[in-house]
Amino acid sequence: MTTETARGTDLDTLAVDTVRTLAMDAIQKAGDGHPGTAMALGPAAYVLWTRFLTFDPEAPDWFDRDRFVLSNGHASVLQYIALHLTGYGVGIDDLKQQRQWGSITPGHPEHFLTPGIEVTTGPLGQGVGNAVGFALAERFLADRYNRGGQQVVDHRTWAFCSDGDMMEGVASEASSYAGYLRLGKLTLLYDDNHITIDGRTEITFGEDVEARYRAYGWHTVAVEDANDTEEIAAAYQAAVDEPDRPTFIRLRSHIAWGAPNAQDTPKAHGSALGEDEVRATKQAYGWDPDKHFFVPDGVYDRWRARVPANQKARAGWERRLEDYARAEPELATELRAGIAGELPDGWDTELDKLFAEPKKQATRSASEACINAIAKRLPTFLGGSADLAESNKTDISDGGSMGPEEVGRNLHFGIREHAMGSISNGLALHGGLRPYCATFLIFSDYMRPSVRLANLMDLPVVYVWTHDSIGLGGDGPTHQPVEHLASLRAMPRLRVMRPADGPETAEAWRAAIARTDGPTALALSRQNLPPIDRAANAGADGLHKGAYVLAEADGGQPRLVLIATGSEVWVALEARERLQADGIGTRVVSMPCWELFEDQDQGYRDQVLPPGVQARVAVEAASSFGWSRWVGEHGEVVSRDDFGASAPGELVLEKFGFTPGNVADRARSLLGRLEGGSS
Repeated sequence: MTTETARGTDLDTLAVDTVRTLAMDAIQKAGDGHPGTAMALGPAAYVLWTRFLTFDPEAPDWFDRDRFVLSNGHASVLQYIALHLTGYGVGIDDLKQQRQWGSITPGHPEHFLTPGIEVTTGPLGQGVGNAVGFALAERFLADRYNRGGQQVVDHRTWAFCSDGDMMEGVASEASSYAGYLRLGKLTLLYDDNHITIDGRTEITFGEDVEARYRAYGWHTVAVEDANDTEEIAAAYQAAVDEPDRPTFIRLRSHIAWGAPNAQDTPKAHGSALGEDEVRATKQAYGWDPDKHFFVPDGVYDRWRARVPANQKARAGWERRLEDYARAEPELATELRAGIAGELPDGWDTELDKLFAEPKKQATRSASEACINAIAKRLPTFLGGSADLAESNKTDISDGGSMGPEEVGRNLHFGIREHAMGSISNGLALHGGLRPYCATFLIFSDYMRPSVRLANLMDLPVVYVWTHDSIGLGGDGPTHQPVEHLASLRAMPRLRVMRPADGPETAEAWRAAIARTDGPTALALSRQNLPPIDRAANAGADGLHKGAYVLAEADGGQPRLVLIATGSEVWVALEARERLQADGIGTRVVSMPCWELFEDQDQGYRDQVLPPGVQARVAVEAASSFGWSRWVGEHGEVVSRDDFGASAPGELVLEKFGFTPGNVADRARSLLGRLEGGSS
């Protein structure tokens, strides 16, 4: 092993080695972490920030900045150091507090927490998908807003990734899609260091990743020495000079470069090097081993060499935006509102007209009408399906398709649910857009990592998950969700909405688009549902409180409360008619969204579910898990706690007891037990 290229005294070498020494010191002080990757990628980060990246530390959220994604988020210390050295609000004391309570330098980068962090990364491969989403957002917005030579949207996306990212399927899906779309402003640098936690990658990973990316349609470049800053710069420039394809740079590096005993070892990947090794490595670099968190004279200036030009670029963009406002006032107003996350006035007006006349329909069909109503008044509303648009009913009429040559609002993700979720997160993170994505509810399993991250980042992504119960029918138990609603409701911050008819579906979409602090999942039926007579029962705006009294007991004093969601609400209503005929005062509560109901004050919750009424029956064609909270210790749940069956949907529901007659019988039996045989 040689360390000659790290021993120089020139300012570039000092600037790179500062990254390495700060990384060692920060992780050593924390007691654990990932120093080795930061030490290997110091030169790549240095060249990017000082020669190519467009950013302004005084305006971290400047809209036309370049986006940087650290998909290998375990190397967070690298990004924190780069932010510190370039002048963001990350101080030396913050580096000293990495991974500690209350710090802005957590173990993996977290969006909203640290200035300059674009995305929460850590689960490998997700950042690659996010980067594709950023690049896709830039393409869409540039196509819409750049007019008459006025470039108000013109930036690039850069991402670093690791061997682990390359092994995860989500990165492969997203990269395939990016190559197909020819996202020329996307550059992915692959840290090819041949090391994972378990050992050298050769024990499990032997493919030619560069060739794989060429097959995806990417422009590929190889740099064999991660310390050769000029070769790295040439690779970045080659990416900039390639307008028609995304660029993949394979960078051959050595983890923990320069560490006498840790270089090229798994230990350097996931643990502090140890005091002795840190000292020895600093000595190998020609540094004083007794200095900690030391930044030599001139290094800050060198890392900030590009900042004045970037700040001029930002000022120029602001002037262009003012000129643009004079030339294209309507588009400029729309763009500014999108950047601010504001919705245009009257964006939801069309929703009010959709379901004036009750009719039998599936809520997926009602959702299709809602999507197109919203699209008329919200031009930055876009999305698509994982090859199921015809079934999910998610196409925007006359919206055009996103493709290699065309820019449209319909995103055809292909059979790539993993990537669809992470790309949608990138679209939402970018700003200026309101994305949705769709598949069958059963395949939300494929999306869970990205859905979880959307909740962690409070991203307003809308998930359209259709075929939401065993009622979908003949495809059978492989496609019939059972446990999915319960498991998704367990995810913090996610709002799961299961509307019962067209009006509730419209209100669900209204709530989803109006929400800015997190994602919303719409669970929609495949099968047609009987219409609900809203003239005889309550309107659908109660959805915004999560649950509401849809049909009151005769006389207003219920002995029994039936609670239902989605496609089982009509069952509860018909069961109520049978019970009322028997003299049993029965209230029906529609509960489309548990999370919104939980947000209401106790007084409202008690109005809907009176504490004095112990006879409660919940009806949902899914797992009973969690329903005890709403039915109480004495209540019943008409549910399905096993898998479904392959048969026509109506027959499946009938066989498993989702009929008005069975619900009424279960309710009578419950009353009999609670009231000593009286019903």
